[in-house]
Amino acid sequence: MLDKPSRRQWLLDSGAGFGWLAVSSLFARGRAFAVPAKPQPHFAPRAKRVIQIFCTGGMSHLDTFDFKPELQKRDGKAFDMPTFFGQGGNLMACPWEFKQRGSSGLWVSGLLPEMAKCADKLTLVRSMTAKSANHMPAIAQMNTGFILTGFPSMGAWIMYGLGADNENLPAFVVLQDPSGPPWGGPVHWTNGFLPATTQGTPFRSIGDPVPDLAPPKQVAPDTRKASLEWLDRMNRKDAAAHPGDSALEARIRSYETAAGMQVTVPEIADLSRESEATRKLYGLDDKETEPHARNCLLARRLLERGVRFVQVYHGGSGNSWDAHGNLKSNHEKMSHTYDKPTAGLLLDLESRGLLKDTLVMGITEFGRTPVSQGTGASAGRDHHPECFTSWMAGSGLKPGFAYGQSDDFGRKPAENPVTLYDFHATALHLLGLDHERLTFYHNGTRRRLTDVHGHVVEGLIG
Repeated sequence: MLDKPSRRQWLLDSGAGFGWLAVSSLFARGRAFAVPAKPQPHFAPRAKRVIQIFCTGGMSHLDTFDFKPELQKRDGKAFDMPTFFGQGGNLMACPWEFKQRGSSGLWVSGLLPEMAKCADKLTLVRSMTAKSANHMPAIAQMNTGFILTGFPSMGAWIMYGLGADNENLPAFVVLQDPSGPPWGGPVHWTNGFLPATTQGTPFRSIGDPVPDLAPPKQVAPDTRKASLEWLDRMNRKDAAAHPGDSALEARIRSYETAAGMQVTVPEIADLSRESEATRKLYGLDDKETEPHARNCLLARRLLERGVRFVQVYHGGSGNSWDAHGNLKSNHEKMSHTYDKPTAGLLLDLESRGLLKDTLVMGITEFGRTPVSQGTGASAGRDHHPECFTSWMAGSGLKPGFAYGQSDDFGRKPAENPVTLYDFHATALHLLGLDHERLTFYHNGTRRRLTDVHGHVVEGLIG
């Protein structure tokens, strides 16, 4: 007598894909696989949701949000203080004109004309400091608080602390740049040692956001229903045999979510439903801005449907802000595709009443050096984690405000340095989470996003 096929073997032999498995949730609701009670914030939150826009490669603070008149005056002069990599060089002025913008008077360069119009909505942190000058560990620290990979991402920590706010979509979605993933890829939205249900779900930027979501057309409905009922029984048997298996719980939860996604995702991804004015606001009518515009608009639509954390990458390992040479052409190209969609997102969120309880974060890996790499038109700037700028907007923050100050050349913080631990602690605080209480016991250590460091930067909060 042949052995009964295992659940795994049945999946392999049947050719059932993600979409096939998805509707198993229709038979699992209300049973032993129910999602645990929703976690609660530690105190009243100012923000309910997050959009994080990540500029891969290292956007230059000296050419965007941190005006340095002394750097302009001493352009081309030798700089006797070594950079992070121990090399000196000649000072390099910003090629774009800085102006004070809006009623707040925030300095923003001409490289970002649309973001400049949003100056009164921005909260700048001009004294950011990080640990690594290399791409992958720098991205890891910005996402997880650690330069080593394997630790939970900020999105995963927020899912762990607050839970999901919908049943038909993942609570943590990652929208990658069409040019490819950042250095390291999925390690930057991992759940690490947290329950597997907290990991980020990447959506594709081109084509169907989630491949193989639709059920097979060649399978009869009755056959499909019987197979899924059988799969549900196998799931429950597996769960009973392996209590506390978070990977299994995550798999079951993914089936439940996928059932709703089969209906919800195609509707969300259909941007033709948006008005022509909205499409133009984001830059969907421009071939060059369209990819990032699509991601920004999709991020807003995801938030409207209850997704709690959306991470949008601008640039990937194949096309990024990493301007070791040709700074002017690189940053002009990257800013053109970034500026209008990002500003459009802020304006759209505000017009819909979403900005008041949404935390928008504009972040990057590190800044860039005040000295040049190379000379003339081909000159660029090296990586510089010792001082850079991040921006935030939305709930609970002081709008049209700059916190911290760098020295005359933007090399080091001169006033109110802000570590990534402080930055993360402040973001969690706005979401109603105490970074010292949001912990998980792992390998003998009570772990947290901020390690054993960090404090809430009260000066950023209105």
